[in-house]
Amino acid sequence: MRMRHPDGTTVHIAYCTNVHPAEDVDGLIAQIRRYGSGVRRALDTGRLGLGLWLPAPAARELAASAAEIKRLRAALDAAGCEVVTLNAFPYARFHAPRVKHDVFTPDWTAPERLEYTLDCARVLARLMPDDAVRGSVSTVPLGRREGWGPESTARALANLDRLAGGLDGLAAEEGRTVRVGLEPEPGCAVETAEDAAAHLGGRSGASRVGPRVGVCLDTCHLAVGFEEPGEALERVRGAGLPIVKLQASAAVEAPRPGDPGQRAALRAFAEDRFLHQVREGPAKGGGPGARDDLPDALDGTDPLPGAAPWRVHFHVPVHRPPAAPLLGTGDHLSAVLLHAFGGAAPLTDHVEVETYTWSVLPERERPAGDDGLIAGIAAEIAWTRDRLTALGLEVAS
Repeated sequence: MRMRHPDGTTVHIAYCTNVHPAEDVDGLIAQIRRYGSGVRRALDTGRLGLGLWLPAPAARELAASAAEIKRLRAALDAAGCEVVTLNAFPYARFHAPRVKHDVFTPDWTAPERLEYTLDCARVLARLMPDDAVRGSVSTVPLGRREGWGPESTARALANLDRLAGGLDGLAAEEGRTVRVGLEPEPGCAVETAEDAAAHLGGRSGASRVGPRVGVCLDTCHLAVGFEEPGEALERVRGAGLPIVKLQASAAVEAPRPGDPGQRAALRAFAEDRFLHQVREGPAKGGGPGARDDLPDALDGTDPLPGAAPWRVHFHVPVHRPPAAPLLGTGDHLSAVLLHAFGGAAPLTDHVEVETYTWSVLPERERPAGDDGLIAGIAAEIAWTRDRLTALGLEVAS
C-alpha cells in the first residue's frame, strides 16, 4: 500500500513476512500467493507492500540468479504485491522451536553478517518496483550487549564501512539506492536511539558510516525502553543518521506487575521460541530494572521487584491490545507516528508492520488458522493506515 504525505512524498506501508516460516525461494513464493494476495484482498487495495524476510540461503540463491529473481517478481506481480523493504535481522531458522539469543548471530563482527546483508541489498535492488525512490533493509544492532567491548565495536564498524562501500557500488551498478538500518533492541550493543547516535553518529551531526547506513526504529523496542518518541527521533536525526524504516509494532505493558493477577497474565506470554526482554520503567539500558527474558523477570534467580510498570518485548497486534489486566503500547506507537509524519515532511518513507509473534500469543489470543492470520494482518495495516490518514496522508494505491 502506498500513501502520499501532504508534501507529496510517497510513503510505503508493508507488513513483514517474518511472521511466516520459509527457508527457500519456493517457500517465499508460497507465502506471497497465500498470504500476500489474501491480505491484499482483505484490505481491498490494488497493491500491497510486503517487507520480505529473506533467510540467508534464499538471499544467497536470489543474489546469484537472475532467473530466480524473475520468478519471485512474477509471483509478486501476480499477487498484486510489491517490495521496497527487506528484513535481514534474523539470519535463518527464525521459526525454529527455540530461537532466543540466536537471533543476534552472526553479529556485525562476523563477515557472514556483511555478506548476507549485501546479498539482501542486491536482491532488493533488482526486486523493487521501477518507480520506487529507494529500498531499505533492517539489520541487527551490532550484536548482544553481553560480552561486547571496544574491540567488538571496532570490528563491527569496519564491517559497516565495507557495507557502505558495497551499497555505493550497488547504486553505481544497478542505478538503485538501497539503505540499511540498524534496529536498536533491548539487550544489544545498540539498545536505544541514544546508543545509535553514540555508535554511528559523528561529529557536527554527520554520520560515521555514510548516508546509506542509518537506523530502523521499531516502536515496540522504543516503548520497552521507555523512550520518549519525539526525543528519540530527533536524537537519531541530530546524529546525521537517516531513519531508513519505521517498524510499527506494540509491546505488552503491565502497569502493576507486583499484582498477582497481572503476573499470572504475564506468564501466559512467557514462551520458548522468542526472546522477550523486560524493562521496569523508566530503566534505561541494561541496568537493575532490566532482564533479558520474561521468565527471568518473573521467576528467575533474581526476578524484577515489580515496583514500577513493566514493558515487555512481545510484539502484540497493533490494533488489539492484550486482554485485561494487561495493556498494549498503542498510544506510544501513535505518538511515534505523529512525530514521524505529522510535520511538514515525513521523517521516513517506509513503514513496516512487524508482528511476528501471532503463533506464540497466549492461546486464547491466537488467530484461527490461515484465514484468521490474514484477517489479523489486514486489521493491523488498516489501523496503521487510519492513523496516518488522520495525520493528513492519503491512500495513493
